[in-house]
Amino acid sequence: MTAPFSIAGRDYGSRLLVGTGKYKDFAETRAAIDASGAEIVTVAIRRVNIGQDANAPSLLDFLPPSEFTYLPNTAGCYTADDAVRTLRLARELLDGHKLVKLEVLGDQHTLFPDVRQTLKAAETLVADGFDVMVYTSDDPIIARELEQIGCCAIMPLASLIGSGMGILNPWNLKLIIEQSKVPVIVDAGVGTASDAAIAMELGCDGVLMNTAIALAQNPVLMAGAMKKAVEAGRDAFLAGRMPRKLYSASPSSPTTGMIG
Repeated sequence: MTAPFSIAGRDYGSRLLVGTGKYKDFAETRAAIDASGAEIVTVAIRRVNIGQDANAPSLLDFLPPSEFTYLPNTAGCYTADDAVRTLRLARELLDGHKLVKLEVLGDQHTLFPDVRQTLKAAETLVADGFDVMVYTSDDPIIARELEQIGCCAIMPLASLIGSGMGILNPWNLKLIIEQSKVPVIVDAGVGTASDAAIAMELGCDGVLMNTAIALAQNPVLMAGAMKKAVEAGRDAFLAGRMPRKLYSASPSSPTTGMIG
């Protein structure tokens, strides 16, 4: 239970992973990520410049790969072929970087994942030597299939991307956690610090978020709150909560040695 947070053979001190989009500028991005304590940062290759445009400011200047582990993702991809092509581009831009986040969306309105296309892309990427952290639905069967393909982390949604609705189906998350031999990281739907704490209390290995921090009224302050929530939730999981009871006839204070 006290095992380190390890992804693709590398240990990390922080179980909070954060995105780099939706901030007002790169300076705010850096300040929020520093406050979060995150070591892994996700980058939407189709939306953020990491060298595609030599004439525009690059995220690499504000978040050097020497300080952070980049997690290129396929946000905005709706087919397996598009996702694979995007991550191969990321590998070229980042000098052979293998750790990636796969997401293949199935609906432009809800951004719900297309699990069939996700499975297809995962097979191709794993065979091509990528270390694939995969965003998926909270279906335990699909999660098991993705692990069997060889994905190095399973990342089920808590609720829809950008919704801030928190964890809507904790029972499915528990099923995924109990069956998985690779890290399980809640991805999408976290809205505030209590959501992150609940995810960790359930036994998740980590939490990934972007919108909850970037669109907070004070992103830097919220990033710090998320850091504390993830740490507190992990400690509570390791400690083991007391059993739930409808009521208890056992008082909290001692019943022996009472005065009088």
